[in-house]
Amino acid sequence: MSPALLFGCDFSCAPTSRKPIVVASGSIGSIGSTSGDVGELVLAGLQRFTALDAWAGWLRREPAWIGGFDFPFGLPRELVEHLQWPREWNALMSHYAGLSRAEIRTTFAAFCAARPVGGKFAHRATDGPAGSSTSMKWVNPPVAFMLHAGVPPLLDAGASLPGLHVGSNGSRVALEAYPGLLARELVGRRSYKSDEPAKQTPERLAARADLLVALEAGTTRLGLRLALSGAQRIELLGDARGDHIDAVLCLVQAAWSAQRASTPGPGYGLPEQFDPLEGWIVTA
Repeated sequence: MSPALLFGCDFSCAPTSRKPIVVASGSIGSIGSTSGDVGELVLAGLQRFTALDAWAGWLRREPAWIGGFDFPFGLPRELVEHLQWPREWNALMSHYAGLSRAEIRTTFAAFCAARPVGGKFAHRATDGPAGSSTSMKWVNPPVAFMLHAGVPPLLDAGASLPGLHVGSNGSRVALEAYPGLLARELVGRRSYKSDEPAKQTPERLAARADLLVALEAGTTRLGLRLALSGAQRIELLGDARGDHIDAVLCLVQAAWSAQRASTPGPGYGLPEQFDPLEGWIVTA
């Protein structure tokens, strides 16, 4: 059996040629090692998908993979219980997939409107250590819609989501990643990307350059050194939107998790116990 494809995915819930889904694939030496040595993660390539169906079809065609996906896999338990939605993950995802984006927006906006300033949104337990947005946000970024669009294709591919769902294809493993968590470790709060051309500044280019230097040096707590070709480095630096670098950051997180597939609990370096309704971001 061929080894599982290792990749990170920067996701868009409405991909276009201007804002595609980007997948960064790679390979690492000594998968399964948990030693303190810095391992080498080689970036094999970058793929772009301009339609959800094309991306979903690719997931189904690849026979074996471990992927880190930049979208949430669950909703805050507080929100689910307040709305009296199903409290079992599979049933909840089925219910959520049956809603329209307009229904999601209206429902979540009403929840927020009834709450005090400073506490409008409910959060998952993982949001604190990860520094991530709540998965019920429908704008800036629209992660509620990303969950709505992203999880069903994972289930259709038969993927397992450790700690949440055992899929029908044991060779495909989906992990929730978050590039902002690793980026902050490397360059702090400096912004390295923007979708707005007017904000694609030299300062953001410099931040991308510093981020890549740190990744290539392996100066992260994840113990992985990124290996790039000159052409890949130029491509990553030149993407002012940051989608390609975000996919690579998710790849690094997925590689760290793949090294820890056999750890206790759900495995993949995830906590031994976390809320099976909410999910958890790897490396948080």
